[in-house]
Amino acid sequence: MNGERRVPVVSREQKLVYAGIYVLKKMDLKPADGGVEMPLVLPSELTPLEDVLQELVNADLVEVNRRKARFEITRKGLAYLTEIIDEAEALIEEFDEESLEDAVAELRRRNVDVLRARFLWGWYDGELDDLVLFQQRRGASPVEPWWADYLLSDAFYEELLRDVARA
Repeated sequence: MNGERRVPVVSREQKLVYAGIYVLKKMDLKPADGGVEMPLVLPSELTPLEDVLQELVNADLVEVNRRKARFEITRKGLAYLTEIIDEAEALIEEFDEESLEDAVAELRRRNVDVLRARFLWGWYDGELDDLVLFQQRRGASPVEPWWADYLLSDAFYEELLRDVARA
């Protein structure tokens, strides 16, 4: 890179929003369906999510349950998750039959954030449920084994943007 500093493809704030959406889904699902309980003292593989969880608490989407020693989704968090699901379903319903190129062109024409649309599509349809598998399917090398690290990495967002950049 010859000493050049890379500019991240998304800001830290954007990563916190997308990661928050991702974490809310993980917290809402049952463990048998890929859900994850978020203990107050996070295990090392989940420590990258500390700021994400703090942002969710600050937004009243998640609360601290000291008795159970874990984070839990609030009613406001469940309502927000419903809004996100509705947004993702509307995108899929409208653009499912379109080519990627046509869908991206239309989203850009409407001044819609194509990264958000791409993220929500993959988040909703399950493509992003297993981020290790997501990396493997795309030929990443090396594969980041800890999903929380990958979720907050530039590499993850670069991969999502690669899809829309081709369009």
